[in-house]
Amino acid sequence: MPKHLFITLFALFGISTAATAQLNLAQEIGIFAGPVTLQSDFGERNNFDTNVGNTGFGVGIMHFINFSAANNHESFFTEHFKVRTDLSFSKTTLKHFGQWVEHKPNGVFAQQLKNMHASSSILGLGMQLEFSPFMKIHDFENTIGSLSPYGSVGFQVSYYSTKIGSHLGDITLPAVTPGKYLTPSDGRAHGFSSENGVVLSATAALGVHYKLTTMSDLMFETRFQMYNSDWIDGLNPNKDIYTENKSNDWQVWFNFGYIYYLEF
Repeated sequence: MPKHLFITLFALFGISTAATAQLNLAQEIGIFAGPVTLQSDFGERNNFDTNVGNTGFGVGIMHFINFSAANNHESFFTEHFKVRTDLSFSKTTLKHFGQWVEHKPNGVFAQQLKNMHASSSILGLGMQLEFSPFMKIHDFENTIGSLSPYGSVGFQVSYYSTKIGSHLGDITLPAVTPGKYLTPSDGRAHGFSSENGVVLSATAALGVHYKLTTMSDLMFETRFQMYNSDWIDGLNPNKDIYTENKSNDWQVWFNFGYIYYLEF
């Protein structure tokens, strides 16, 4: 992991610790896991097989700052907002799916696409502001069995590592890889790259908390994450030539989680 990602981690932890110490805020910790689909240049856009086939798995830990501690004056903000910090990891194996892979007769182009493969690992750290519009936090905390829908927005800094290749052999050869991916792109020698890097992303989520016990909740969440790079999957055909490849890579998470209250 790069040194500046460590610095960011400790900075966020320090801010969180200082805030809770100064204001005597409540804290919660939790874990989450679930399937992750990476929407990228692998596969056909809006294709069911692509969405299902390019699905990996993600895990993470989370920390909440809860402003509705008993010694705080009640306000709309303290009763409806929390600040959440996440440290997450996901890994996805990628292949091409869709009409061009399934093209009949099964020619050279289809075989080249079919044999391309990649793996992408992403370690991310970020913060979100979580908003529960329908139920006060105190009311939810005091009602076992209750449900509290929420939405959140935030940002994340991520370290990614991607590896790309072909079962046919050397991916730099025209007999192995379609010309679309051999054209130089975005400062790389080709439209593909096995590389490591650091990227930023914007996050948005919808979910629901379920009050399991006095000191614990369950959570289900769908999170969308848009990166500021198109190299997360190892593919990025030259956008000046192949204009259909216009979007950066993005992920959809389906998280199931458990949350424990450190203070109540």
